[in-house]
Amino acid sequence: MIQQTPPLLYSFRRCPYAMRARLALYMCGQTVEFRELVLRNKPKHMVEISPKATVPVLQLSDGQVIDESLDVMLWALAVNDPALWLAPQLGTKDQMMTLIRRCENEFKTHLDRYKYANRYEDADPAQHRSQALNFINELNGRLAETPYLFGTRPALADYAIAPFIRQFANTDKEWFTQTPYPALHTWLDWFLKSDPFTAIMEKLKPWQPEDEVMYRF
Repeated sequence: MIQQTPPLLYSFRRCPYAMRARLALYMCGQTVEFRELVLRNKPKHMVEISPKATVPVLQLSDGQVIDESLDVMLWALAVNDPALWLAPQLGTKDQMMTLIRRCENEFKTHLDRYKYANRYEDADPAQHRSQALNFINELNGRLAETPYLFGTRPALADYAIAPFIRQFANTDKEWFTQTPYPALHTWLDWFLKSDPFTAIMEKLKPWQPEDEVMYRF
């Protein structure tokens, strides 16, 4: 059931984890009290309720805190799943979750060391980019069979994974545009033009404690 007292969401526009949380909240129709952050100036309240201090952080009306992006997605879709993201046209929810977890672990490890090589001792960005392509190639193979990762309509896996593929593509757009993954390029273009993505990427002024309450979705 959609909560009548809106939950509080801390977010950051460009973070792929925060993106996918916003995508699911938008799709389920859950209004939230929205606070856009500057990550170098995290609000004291956010750190108090979620000591790991990363976005997204969703605080429900009963005080419960959900601070893992995939858990936010699953909570939102348990509230309302009008586009059947949890019921893919092909495969199962468990199979989607396996692919999503591989994106979070295998792919994201290489993505971080490609995009932010200076943060990791002895990271070779070219090597990590090459290793990340193993996952990209696998996705392209799936998308060559069906337009979305689990069939003929988008589902949870598409929206949970695409923000990270976007981040990978944006690291070196000129190089990425010439990579030989036509099905994945088409899929990423769909995602970037989709109504949910364009709706959740509105540029907002960072929240300040004295600001009036802002509601979104």
